[in-house]
Amino acid sequence: MSVIYAPADQYSVILEVQPQYQRSPEALSRLYIRSSQGTLVPLGAVTRTTRRVGPSNINHFGQLPAVTLSFNLRPGYSLGQAAQQVDDAVRELRVPPTISAIFQGTVKEFQRSFQNLTTLLIVAVLVIYIVLGVLYESLIHPITILSGLPSAVFGALLTLQIFGKQIDLYAFVGIIMLFGVLKKNAIMMIDFAIAAQRQGDTPFNAIWRGCLLRFRPIMMTTVAALFGTLPIVLGYGEGGDARQPLGLAMVGGLVVSQFLTLYITPVIYLYLERFQGWLGRRKERAGRAHQDAIASV
Repeated sequence: MSVIYAPADQYSVILEVQPQYQRSPEALSRLYIRSSQGTLVPLGAVTRTTRRVGPSNINHFGQLPAVTLSFNLRPGYSLGQAAQQVDDAVRELRVPPTISAIFQGTVKEFQRSFQNLTTLLIVAVLVIYIVLGVLYESLIHPITILSGLPSAVFGALLTLQIFGKQIDLYAFVGIIMLFGVLKKNAIMMIDFAIAAQRQGDTPFNAIWRGCLLRFRPIMMTTVAALFGTLPIVLGYGEGGDARQPLGLAMVGGLVVSQFLTLYITPVIYLYLERFQGWLGRRKERAGRAHQDAIASV
């Protein structure tokens, strides 16, 4: 097919054979092709045609022949489980490298959303670290505050596993929300400890007093968050079953991290304070050595 462009219009040119040659495939042998030597050779001289049963039409995807297989979900199975079983079945078939299987439709959008959410989760942690680093003007204390996130994620995943829920979009949103609610526990303790150290207190006594004096506000805010999430956990309201993983992720993460943070965060704070002090002393010794070298010269 080609196009002839005129000054005022354009015309599509479509080549086709005469109708009497369109009735039988034997007419293809009358076509001439140019050989490598430049002469015209009939197509029947270099090819052989056979008749066999085949599909009436062939679907293509990305200029390649493609076959679409559809499936429905059985009761009690999620979309992620179905996609995993399809991948396992394809691996068991041991198809040749020339055949590839890809998902389309709902499964493709599901997988794409999970990839974007994973990136969003990493970006959220980095943003929290940067904000805390600017707030405390330190690279060490944000690590102490974020040290409770692994226990929160463990609690969220464990709760979802216990209640038989999958990690879907709502569960990911619940984990991201959990990060924002959880870090306030460590902020309460670390902020008090830093202020106490500036007044001349030792790191151990500062974090010890911070745990004791900030225990009640930490418990009050955590219990308030738990009661606020309780309707989502119970699946109350229209579409409550779909939002239930969000509430379970938050409740499980808060409960587990609440017990572990009060023990883990102070220990990490003390070790990082010792590490920061060691770096300061090493830097101070290097500075004195440099000054002595300059004085001797």
